Amino acid sequence: MNLNMSAKGGSASGGKRSSTIFLQVVIVALGIGVLALLIRFPLTEGRAANLDLFSIYWDPFLALVYLGSIPFFVALYQAFKVLRYAGQNKIFSQAAVKALRIIKYCALTIIGFVVVEEIFIILNHGSDDAAGGIAMGVFITFGSIVVATAAAMFERILQNAVDIKSENDLTV
Repeated sequence: MNLNMSAKGGSASGGKRSSTIFLQVVIVALGIGVLALLIRFPLTEGRAANLDLFSIYWDPFLALVYLGSIPFFVALYQAFKVLRYAGQNKIFSQAAVKALRIIKYCALTIIGFVVVEEIFIILNHGSDDAAGGIAMGVFITFGSIVVATAAAMFERILQNAVDIKSENDLTV
């Protein structure tokens, strides 16, 4: 009897659901990992050895990094929502298109923050110890460009599908 159900596609929706749940778990784990890194990294930095907690966490550069991490967490939440729409078979909706648009804007905002942080590094450190920070900024910028491009492409494709679906709903 189970073979009949799986032949009819009963397990296909279960596989789809488990893959969206897995991706949602990955998104939550990524968010927790980045948050832990944001909290822990300033304590391990070399200049933090002789500073108290207030001096470590109230650094202007670190405040800019924390402010710049807000769009990252917003984008993660929106990606979680897109996966939820996919799991509920509501991916062809205006809400999913809006979530992808927000992800695109968050990625572009992250690029803006990274550019400002890179300028901050160059002005405050000169050429002494800026190479590591600039390299991290380049990697983050590249990743944000990839995410913004992919989100824009998926947004356009999904918007076209939503338009076609709404036209079909009107003609029926």
